[in-house]
Amino acid sequence: MPRMIVSIDGVVIKEVQLTKERTTLGRRPYNDIVIDNLAVSGEHAVIHMAGHDVEIEDLGSTNGTYVNAKAVKRQELRNGDTVEVGKYKIRFLSEAEGQNFEKTMIFKPGMVPPIGSVSRPAALAPTPAPAPITAVIRVMSGAAAGREVSLQKVVTTIGKPGVAVASITKRHQGFVLAHVEGPDMPMLNGAAIGASPVPLKHGDRLELAGTEMQFEQS
Repeated sequence: MPRMIVSIDGVVIKEVQLTKERTTLGRRPYNDIVIDNLAVSGEHAVIHMAGHDVEIEDLGSTNGTYVNAKAVKRQELRNGDTVEVGKYKIRFLSEAEGQNFEKTMIFKPGMVPPIGSVSRPAALAPTPAPAPITAVIRVMSGAAAGREVSLQKVVTTIGKPGVAVASITKRHQGFVLAHVEGPDMPMLNGAAIGASPVPLKHGDRLELAGTEMQFEQS
């Protein structure tokens, strides 16, 4: 099934499967793909799907819609094309590459069969796969103090839109923290992070939009 991978500054923030003939994209909350950024128009673009053909159409947006760095009004999307709206990049993946993307880049608990579930001769036995990494964010201050957010999804966003929004992305080797939007940068162990994603380790303290949190990994 075709899908759109939305990212900003190289950080994936959402993944949307294209299941309808018409999928809308824009800043307003009623869109199918919502991008809450002032550079994106309320009703920015629409993605048309007819069979295996997928096209994107700009809806007269203020800042335009770009495909592979070229402004377009309406254009067919091919596997691997990159759509740009504002600072956001949206990669279009057809079914074949989408499946490969899921296997190689998105690690989901339960994808690897339990060790020992398949009997093979010792000489042919593969190297056991590591157990899935699990982690939570524990809120330490504010009205939600004591709440835990399980980091089960590939990308989990936290914060307050318009003030500070960060993402925690699960990778094969662990979790990374990145700034998504807003004037306030996330704080990690008392220091503001930079523009690049930074790895998280058990016990790290985060501060975002005035709320303190702790990263706990098992």
